[in-house]
Amino acid sequence: MSFKRARRLGWTAGIAFSGAIVLGFVASCQVVGVASVIGQNIERDKKIEVLAKYAGLDNKRVAVLVKADMGTVYEHPTAVPNISVNLAQRLQENVPGIKMMNPILCLNYQHQTPNWSAQPLGQVAEELDVDRLVIIDLYEYRLNPQGNRFLWDGVAAGNVGVAERDGLDADQTVDQWNVSAQFPLDAGVTRESMPITLVQNGLLSAFVRNAAWVFFDHIEDKYPDTKK
Repeated sequence: MSFKRARRLGWTAGIAFSGAIVLGFVASCQVVGVASVIGQNIERDKKIEVLAKYAGLDNKRVAVLVKADMGTVYEHPTAVPNISVNLAQRLQENVPGIKMMNPILCLNYQHQTPNWSAQPLGQVAEELDVDRLVIIDLYEYRLNPQGNRFLWDGVAAGNVGVAERDGLDADQTVDQWNVSAQFPLDAGVTRESMPITLVQNGLLSAFVRNAAWVFFDHIEDKYPDTKK
């Protein structure tokens, strides 16, 4: 074989070999890309255990009292009773040894004692004969963006406090936690595409869940914002 022919064959083989390297590199990049996406999805879907912020409801007699401004009560008359009943149920199901006061009795007490929130909390606890008061001060509750009735953008937010009848100061809450929820999570959802009952129930469920989570260990999404 002549030197020129050998050199030409050598170049051909070299080009083929280089092509194989390039193809292999591209393939490996594709595999790495797929693995990266899978890894991101796994990380995004991770769950974490979150400890209770307040564990003092265990084995206690507890009443849930929810208050809201008159505008909220007028525009959303079912919000306060629905939060009261559903939060009491959540706590009864998840807090060890808890004895929940019937939420209907709590609502009746609030109706018959409209100035209850201005009374010393120790006195309220005595009148209800409970060890703990879980008080939710609902400062925002809406289903639409402000000034836009054609879109759904439900938001519920409130301060959650606990008063201890046997605490150092029975007339003050021992701590407060801000709790909020949004439904639907997607922006731009119109009234035509989703019924109002679904929005109301979705917002109620999310807010009650978040408020109840203050009081017992639970599992949450590690990255809740990525679920939107």
